[in-house]
Amino acid sequence: MKQKYDITGMTCSACSTHVEKSVKALEGINMVNVNLLCNSMEVDYDENIVTDGDIIKAVQSGGYGASVKGAEKVNTKTDGPTPQEEEIKNMKFRLISSLVFMLPLFYISMGHMMGLPIPHFFHGVENSLVYAFTQLLLTLPVMYINRKFYINGFKSLWHKAPNMDTLIAIGSSASVIYGIVAIYNIGYGLGHGNFSLAESYMMDLYFESASMILTLITLGKFLEARSKGKTGDAIRKLMELAPETAIVIRDGAEVEIPSGEVKKGDIVVLKPGARVAVDGIIKEGRTSIDESALTGESIPVEKHVGDRVISATVNKGGYVIFEAEKVGEDTTLSSIIRLVEEA
Repeated sequence: MKQKYDITGMTCSACSTHVEKSVKALEGINMVNVNLLCNSMEVDYDENIVTDGDIIKAVQSGGYGASVKGAEKVNTKTDGPTPQEEEIKNMKFRLISSLVFMLPLFYISMGHMMGLPIPHFFHGVENSLVYAFTQLLLTLPVMYINRKFYINGFKSLWHKAPNMDTLIAIGSSASVIYGIVAIYNIGYGLGHGNFSLAESYMMDLYFESASMILTLITLGKFLEARSKGKTGDAIRKLMELAPETAIVIRDGAEVEIPSGEVKKGDIVVLKPGARVAVDGIIKEGRTSIDESALTGESIPVEKHVGDRVISATVNKGGYVIFEAEKVGEDTTLSSIIRLVEEA
């Protein structure tokens, strides 16, 4: 049995690999294919040995979320923004907000090395505490803005499946913790007249490193989200080629139903200007079909009784009746979408 699942919490290839290993460890699993781009997973398993619940628990034990994918619908038109668009918007906000704090932090900590003028109250050992504390205050907002790295990173570490977020969280945390230790030593040195100690730790602050790590990785994530969004747009445009409804003959009458409810063997009515909902073979009538969306051929193809019609193509003229042969995930359009997702 094959089943698809929605997976949440994956951020890199290490995540998808861990999800795959967690599921493969179950008895009765024949094949596992995790798609990081679509945040999905397809599993081929023996339903007599393992259940959907077991597979979901295996994914959750690795620190990720999982749920059975709903009934496949070729058309997924939505009025609001898509999850990919929301992710891109969120990443853009995080990037801009991080830069607002990271740039002045970088200027304060590294500007004097490039010969840039620094405010006088940051100069000298006597101002070392102000110098260090200001950097800490500029770093904390960047850490909060990008807290997702810490939540996912330490969560993955807890589940013994460290990923890229874990590396980012540990690296930036180490820089900040060392900086806080340095602030205490600066305060101790100034309070006890040990100016050499204060000056030594003043030069050993790494707050800008933590902020730079988080900001640059966020930039990378933003570019990645844009790339994933473009691929997702291509898939959505393919999905939108299919009509939402189809007209079938039930009990001698024409009935309009959702295209996903058309069954194999149903007699489907195709009127002029309508899109073909499912693959089938013409039983009555003749027409010309525009197949350019799938084949690229701009000239409509003449269709007669016995010819095949393909989902997502457009009926240009005649009135025909055809028998549904391939429906749901078996249609030509669904196969193309599946191949694009897998690629």
